[in-house]
Amino acid sequence: MKVKTRFAPSPTGNLHLGSVRTALYSWLFARHTKGEFLLRIEDSDHDRSTHEATKEIIDSMKWLKLNWDKGPYYQTKRFDRYNKIINQMLEQGTAYKCYCSRERLENLREIKIAHRKKPRYDGLCRHSNEHHANDEPYVVRFLNPQKGYVIFEDKIRGTIKFSNEELDDFIIRRTDGSPTYNFCVVIDDWDMEITHIIRGEDHINNTPRQINMLKALGAPIPEYAHVSMILDNNGKKISKRDGAIGVMQYRDKGYLPEALLNYLVRMGWSHGDQEIFSIDEMKELFTLDDLSKSRSIFNIEKLKWLNQYYIKSMPSKYVATHLALHIHKAGYKINHGPKLIDIVELLAGRCKTLKEMAAQARVFYEDHNEFHAKAVQKYLRPIVTSQLELVRSKIEKINDWSPENIRYAIQQTAEELKMKIGKVGMPLRVAVTGSEISPSIDITVYYIGKNRSLNRIDTALDFIHACKAQPTDAKYQ
Repeated sequence: MKVKTRFAPSPTGNLHLGSVRTALYSWLFARHTKGEFLLRIEDSDHDRSTHEATKEIIDSMKWLKLNWDKGPYYQTKRFDRYNKIINQMLEQGTAYKCYCSRERLENLREIKIAHRKKPRYDGLCRHSNEHHANDEPYVVRFLNPQKGYVIFEDKIRGTIKFSNEELDDFIIRRTDGSPTYNFCVVIDDWDMEITHIIRGEDHINNTPRQINMLKALGAPIPEYAHVSMILDNNGKKISKRDGAIGVMQYRDKGYLPEALLNYLVRMGWSHGDQEIFSIDEMKELFTLDDLSKSRSIFNIEKLKWLNQYYIKSMPSKYVATHLALHIHKAGYKINHGPKLIDIVELLAGRCKTLKEMAAQARVFYEDHNEFHAKAVQKYLRPIVTSQLELVRSKIEKINDWSPENIRYAIQQTAEELKMKIGKVGMPLRVAVTGSEISPSIDITVYYIGKNRSLNRIDTALDFIHACKAQPTDAKYQ
């Protein structure tokens, strides 16, 4: 048997982490078994499905490199197929027309709830609808078995058992002629020969209904694996503030796809104590047997830790291609600044996200017009004027522009003024960056460039003179 899995999101909102995790597990299982992975867009809900959400699904899958072998399939393009099967079921007696009004169904629901019973359809039209005219509006309901049990082996949770007495005759076609979600899913999985369905635990209650329908159609029953939910630190379903934002928003926040996938694969699956997995390792090691039914807790700090690991360990050229998006959004003009690969190598150890890296890279592309307050108070006082003037003159005389020669100029300044090198380096750092935090000062000055560094030192000296003359007018953050 060739394994076939699918990812079948509904385009009704952001593609959040829980959905992506099920996509990843389905993709990995197909890749591990040399099977096929299908992408299906379940857009049968006209009122809630949007083109924007569909585009986000496609873009997210491409960004994550979760490539599909077939698809994407769209349910809205398969309505003729669904209605053909429904008509056959009506003829065969495995489905029936229901003429019950909305008012009757609402009253029935209220009565059931008042008597503390499960609100479900009572099967009035199951037994007879001869008193209704053919042109009256109706829905089509599936004739669910009324006795016995639905029993299936969940690959994660073991044996799951439902009584058919607890399952009602659910609607498979609405009055407007459109098929419903549970029906479309069954036909799609049947037609596409899906062998394994990996999805969230919130679909467990749908499974017995779908199995009964597959049996009524004489279709094979797939194997099921229902993955547990992702919770926040308080044990609640993750909110937008924590992890329920869209996948592309994680890209925009500066995360690498490899980091996000590595984080998600461990939220319910393990291989010993290993934490870091390459994509190839995931494909080689992943099995459904190692999935846990325990719920996972979303931890943004661990995701950031993983992201920094990948920023530091992946090829700088590759990281730079992802950094380019954030540099572009920041609006920097990089023609006369360092290459992005240099920025990655310079800042990889200092940044947890690429957005943070882009913010720190600003100093290499744009001149600052303000100095941080604490840095001014400590390092841009009148007493440092002599250090800045002397180191400026030495930097100006450098013909062979290199970090080594810049470092030598700083050392010479310190030696001539008989002071520690930090007494020169720190005022210089604040002068050229506006802050007391940056990579090593020789590398920083090197990438800022000679002319820009000299101009920024001049600006700092002017600032010091202005503050000395009019301390109340000093401008800094």
